[in-house]
Order: sequence, then C-alpha cells, then structure tokens
Amino acid sequence: MLRGELTGLRARLPGDAEILHAELYDDVETRVRADSRPWVPIPSGPASPFWAAGGAGASQDGDAAVFSIVELATGGLAGDTLLWDIDPHNRSAHVGISLRPACRGRGLGTDAVLVLCRYAFAIRGLHRLQLETLADNEAMIRVAQQAGFTREGVTRGSDWVNGAFADGVIFGLLDGDRSGT
Repeated sequence: MLRGELTGLRARLPGDAEILHAELYDDVETRVRADSRPWVPIPSGPASPFWAAGGAGASQDGDAAVFSIVELATGGLAGDTLLWDIDPHNRSAHVGISLRPACRGRGLGTDAVLVLCRYAFAIRGLHRLQLETLADNEAMIRVAQQAGFTREGVTRGSDWVNGAFADGVIFGLLDGDRSGT
C-alpha cells in the first residue's frame, strides 16, 4: 500500500467495486460531472468502471494505474483514484479521483492526490501530470492547488454536462515543481 498522512492507495478489491459503483457511478448527477463520457445504465460487475479485473476501469495495456483510496484512521474505503492515459514516451499521465460522499471535505482528496503524484514521479518515472475538472468544481480546484498543480488554462464550452456546455480547467504538475511529491 502507498501511504500518505491520511490515506493509503491499494489495489482494487471486488468488494470495493460494488461500493464505488453504487455510490459514485449510480449517482448520475455527480457522475456526469466527473466523466466526459455519457452516462449509461450499467450494473455493478465486469462492465463497471470500478471493476477490479479487466473492466472499463482496469487497463490491460498499461495505460492506467487504478487504486482504491483507504482512510488510514478507519481502514474504510474512501474512494477511487487513478493515473490514466499514461504515455511512456512523453512520460506523462492524467490524474483522476472520486471520493465517496461521506469522505468529502476532510482533506482525504488532497492527501490521496499527493500520494498518487509521489507514485507517478518516484515509482513510474513520469515527468508531467495533468488534471482536468469543470470550472465550477471548487473542491477539485482546491485539491489541485493544494497538491501544487499550476492552473494552465480554461477550455471554454468543452464539456457537455446535464444538457449544457460547461467550461473546463486544466492543471499541470511537473516532476520537481513541488518538494515532497
């Protein structure tokens, strides 16, 4: 397990997938804001983006590293985080994170992103991480800033969310931008 101050990142377990699917995928209003793909009804199981082995959330070709987030104080499942679109040539990847509703607003997201960044740079040897979010997602913007990411730009009207286009924000972090990552 990769450890931070508040969270640990570990391999996804089958029981995690069911909980994450119920709380993060089946919550349509939240899910459509967290994923650029359209929401479609998918039962928990191998087709779920949270499935442990071989589902939409797993990667057989090495372009993603998927983790469950555990709250160290309780040992409970706190959410999901991943590096996706890992590009070994350019040594870059994108960061994704989703916390269970009961785990939000307690600093777990920032801690998990810091652990994921440390993994990306120290273990995977990446040079650049990118994080995208909706321009009105204040919680994710705060996490990005607290983790040392630099706001690099706005993508106007780039995201179709609940029947309207919304602006996105791009953040970047280079290896060495922040000590301790």
